[in-house]
Amino acid sequence: MKNNLEIILNYPGVHALGFHKVGHFLYRKNRFVIARFVSQIGRFFTGIEIHPGAKIGPGFFIDHGMGVVIGETAEVGKNVMLFHGVTLGGTGKDKGKRHPTVGDNVMIGAGAKILGPITIGNNAKVGSNAVVLEDVPEGATVVGIPAEVKSKKDAKKMSSL
Repeated sequence: MKNNLEIILNYPGVHALGFHKVGHFLYRKNRFVIARFVSQIGRFFTGIEIHPGAKIGPGFFIDHGMGVVIGETAEVGKNVMLFHGVTLGGTGKDKGKRHPTVGDNVMIGAGAKILGPITIGNNAKVGSNAVVLEDVPEGATVVGIPAEVKSKKDAKKMSSL
């Protein structure tokens, strides 16, 4: 059984979220340079890069976080779990909202790349190393490159599949 001190000392995701909270506070106060500086310090110490503009919901957990990247306009819902090497990034083609929106109770496997202003529905699962370029419906499990729906739990079919 892990106690709170052990969790605080051993999980870099917890440290990265602490840096993000400080950076996000500064970002909302339009202190962009110092916010990015705090973000880069967090990245240096944890190997996890969370842009201070990203919106992170409660219950967010990064397990074995090395290499996680979360972009500026990304939005992450409640009780989301990411594994190492996950990217919530942009494609370079979009203006304004450039990064994904992840719903509540989502699990994203190691190495997954979720790119562009797409939505991952509530209760969805993204398999390890999947490359997601389109919206994922609620309750769906997606795998592959490019990602395809492999199972659905009360999910609507992806529009383009």
